[in-house]
Amino acid sequence: MDFSIRAANVEDCKDIARMITELAEYEKVTDQVKITQRDLEQDGFSKNPFFHGIIAEVPEQHKSKEGHMKIGYALYFFSYSSWMGRAVFMEDLYVMPEYRGKGIGKALMSKVAQVSRSIGSGRGCHQLNFTVLDWNKSSVDFYLHQGCTDVTTDMGYHYMSCKGEAMEHLAQP
Repeated sequence: MDFSIRAANVEDCKDIARMITELAEYEKVTDQVKITQRDLEQDGFSKNPFFHGIIAEVPEQHKSKEGHMKIGYALYFFSYSSWMGRAVFMEDLYVMPEYRGKGIGKALMSKVAQVSRSIGSGRGCHQLNFTVLDWNKSSVDFYLHQGCTDVTTDMGYHYMSCKGEAMEHLAQP
């Protein structure tokens, strides 16, 4: 299958928002999606972006049955590991179901790794981090096949989150 991988731009936000909703539907958590196209435009394409994105696109002759040519994406941001130094966190990796198994997910993930390795005068990121749902065996298998490890199993770490009222309470002096 013919496809291309490129850096996302502000014009892609409508399709990114659509695919975020599709991913949430797949993960059965649509009620948790609060992000809007406008949020993506502001947060990803301002002077100091909170995230960066990669888009997978197919030519017109391979567009989806709904007419979409933007068929996958990855969102990532830079972080820091006190043990390893520079790191990148891949928030999302998504390929529309009808395009899976064609190397597009691997190409998206590879591009995130390439970009993160090239930053900072050759002193790029040393690790790529992300989460995956424990019930999503096909994704877990895909990531293990790429050489990734499961730190929950290997090191016993748990990914924690503090949000909503709990974060408001925590922020009180």
